[in-house]
Amino acid sequence: MTDPTSPTEELLFTKDEAGIARIVLNRPQARNALTFGMYEGLITLCGQVAEDPTVKALIVTGAGEKAFAAGTDIAQFRSFKTPEDALGYERFMDRVLGTLERLRVPTIAAVAGACTGGGAAIAAACDLRIATQDARFGFPIARTLGNCLSQGNLKRLSALIGPARVKDILFTARLVGADEALAVGLVTEVVADAEALEGRAAELATLLAGHAPLTLQATKEGLRRLQEGDTGAGEDLILQCYMSQDFREGMEAFLAKRPPHWTGR
Repeated sequence: MTDPTSPTEELLFTKDEAGIARIVLNRPQARNALTFGMYEGLITLCGQVAEDPTVKALIVTGAGEKAFAAGTDIAQFRSFKTPEDALGYERFMDRVLGTLERLRVPTIAAVAGACTGGGAAIAAACDLRIATQDARFGFPIARTLGNCLSQGNLKRLSALIGPARVKDILFTARLVGADEALAVGLVTEVVADAEALEGRAAELATLLAGHAPLTLQATKEGLRRLQEGDTGAGEDLILQCYMSQDFREGMEAFLAKRPPHWTGR
């Protein structure tokens, strides 16, 4: 790996020479439970990725094999006393997840073990999710904290698996296994173990990094707008692709029977 940075010891960032960036949630002793500082770090790193034209794909994963992330560290809630504490937290979480969701590059959540609460929300905000056979997903708040998900999180989950399944998971407070998660569309692929997960995430990120970046961006943004209720024609996205150098390059490469060289312009 090259170009390593670490905004905190609990949140690690690397970028390799192929433009594949990785964010590692690094609190394995706490099953990678997220602190407010880690959430802030995610916003910072997403901004760094957005501004770096050499980054072509992002993998988000957890340290160790026991958890992707076991939600927000519950100790963070001890100071909550006022309505603004609750509302401010959910607004903050929507900002964290929205920043990840709006990234120009494709994002892959590589999930091993527990993926619950805030961790499951982060995975849901990524474009693709790969899981190990022992992965478990859920929001067991009905039997633990007694809080709720924001409208933004409910909308995001409903877009993935539908409102009926969201109710099932939240009402029963159960954890969904990898096979069920694959069957309902919560994950896109299941692999055997953590070693296979690392290899497959890298392979998939490399595949995506070799595709037309403007096509991926337009697809991401168009789907995000639809999820937000925007039914417009998306003419700006159409023009972004059709008027680009990459579109001309794609045509010429196809006709010449050679691989295209994408520049994102």
